[in-house]
Amino acid sequence: MSDKEQSARRATLMIVCAAITFALTFGIRSSQPLFIGPINTATGVGLPAISLAFAVGQLMWGVTQPIAGVLSTRYGNGPVLTAGALMVAAGTALTGVASSPWALVFTIGVLGMGGAGFAGPSMLMASLNHLLPPQRRAMATSLVNAGGSFGQFAIVPLAQVLVSGTGWVNALFILGALAVSIVPLSRILWMPATRGSAPSAGTDASVRDALRDRSFSLLAAGFFVCGFHVAFIATHLPGVVASCGLPASVGAWSLAMIGLFNIVGSFGIGWAMARWRSRSLLSLLYSARAVTVLAFLVAPKTELTFLLFSAAIGVTYLSTVPATGNLVAKLFGLRNMATLFGLVFLSHQVGGFLGAWLGGKAFVAAGSYDWMWYADIALAIFAAIVHLPIREKPVARAAAAPA
Repeated sequence: MSDKEQSARRATLMIVCAAITFALTFGIRSSQPLFIGPINTATGVGLPAISLAFAVGQLMWGVTQPIAGVLSTRYGNGPVLTAGALMVAAGTALTGVASSPWALVFTIGVLGMGGAGFAGPSMLMASLNHLLPPQRRAMATSLVNAGGSFGQFAIVPLAQVLVSGTGWVNALFILGALAVSIVPLSRILWMPATRGSAPSAGTDASVRDALRDRSFSLLAAGFFVCGFHVAFIATHLPGVVASCGLPASVGAWSLAMIGLFNIVGSFGIGWAMARWRSRSLLSLLYSARAVTVLAFLVAPKTELTFLLFSAAIGVTYLSTVPATGNLVAKLFGLRNMATLFGLVFLSHQVGGFLGAWLGGKAFVAAGSYDWMWYADIALAIFAAIVHLPIREKPVARAAAAPA
């Protein structure tokens, strides 16, 4: 076998392992909202307190990703992925025995979601961007993104079956054990900091340069909106289903449908990024979200409505991630890709904190989720607009030339 064939096979194996890793972490964390009702019944802590735990989790998923980027640059991917997998496993299993608001914040928010951040998309996508040639990066990151979607499609219904068959506490223990299977993948994904040739200093923006750039700020603002949408829907869609008097299985299948149709969106965005500007695609995705939520609001709340809404929103659900990551790499280079995409993802998770937390607060205050849906529409329109002025060209290269 030639060196070229070996390199291609190694790249394919890395992509598959990254996709499986994201499938497990994202699938397990996507199943957590199914346990909100049982946790509340067993502990009596109340929906706002549980929503706070999920909101802290959204924030931790963002905070840990730039940290994971820095650590993976220094020590390689393997140790960081292993730590993340063990944190997800421990946090998921211990949630079944947590009985106070702060215990839930620790297990769901700090351990579970923090671990998911260490094994999250910023590190996985940065690794692939270093490993692959430019013409293959867009589709590779889309494949990894599709892996997360498949994990949501497969693991959420599995979690519902486990809850029905073994009880919610045992279901959490089983999901925690499933997270441990990420550990063997960490060895396959190992990539030391010295692997490959780093781009020259003239082609990479420093973190400080990026933070001062207007396009970076606009990209972070748009991704904040994405986090608000995703966290609200992921956390409270089962509650929306329950408030409409529909069975819990509708909530589980709705979340699964989001994952299934996000696979379509992930492949679609990978194809589209090779043909059109990422900023225009992002604007289109957020516009589609606004239309989808508006249609859902005015439609009768039946099982079919929820499934159709989930399918439509699923196409746009995580499609923003490869396009956003592609813009970060295109604007600022690869050297600080993990850290910079992690910082943009932190903005996403600040939005996620508000989406998860305010969802519970709004329902308790108003008795419905309507105001959250109104906020979703307004923010989607805002995000569609702010992506349009982004300059889709390398920032550091233009600045470094006059030296």
